[in-house]
Amino acid sequence: MNITKLMKDLKSWKTTVLGIISGLLVILPQIQNLLDGDPETVFSETICMTGLALMGLGITAKDGDKSSKELGLD
Repeated sequence: MNITKLMKDLKSWKTTVLGIISGLLVILPQIQNLLDGDPETVFSETICMTGLALMGLGITAKDGDKSSKELGLD
């Protein structure tokens, strides 16, 4: 996989990357809670859904420095 080609295909790559990173920062601690074997830590499905929503927003959002024409939305 060519990362340069991927970044060209992702016209709003900045918001996509930030959205995925934000979502992972929310989800990964919950995965750790699920797999640690300690009954004192609690896995939260709600927090995981929030992380997935952050990822979705990042993927669908448009970079602020891109016009609709540049993204092919016009």
